[in-house]
Amino acid sequence: MVKLTERQAAFLHEEPNVAVVVALRDDGTPQQTVVWVDSDGEHVVLNLNNFRAKLEHMRRDPRVSVLTIDRTNPFRWLGVEGKVVEITTDGAYDHIVNQARIYLGRDTYALGEGEERILVKIRPDRVEARSIE
Repeated sequence: MVKLTERQAAFLHEEPNVAVVVALRDDGTPQQTVVWVDSDGEHVVLNLNNFRAKLEHMRRDPRVSVLTIDRTNPFRWLGVEGKVVEITTDGAYDHIVNQARIYLGRDTYALGEGEERILVKIRPDRVEARSIE
């Protein structure tokens, strides 16, 4: 297992940079989506709603990649390839409220009808970075 450096984890956790997440469809083709991204210091953490197709893909095949690009400098980025090691609803709503503070400057997050928040933790197997040691 590869570990994120403190600066890499902070880049994911403290800055409102969006990521492109790639999961694999049933036929093996990649499915890409832009998402908010976070880190718990060890894992890349995503907060998805229960309607996302990528969630089904990740449950079936845990191999994913996540590319996060600095919102102010596209030549500063962090790429992580890894495996989904946990999918849970525990703490997911509180987490999305915290993400709304970072990304939207709001202290609330309104759920849509039938929406449930899901936390996805990804264990890095490979990390590549530019200007983030």
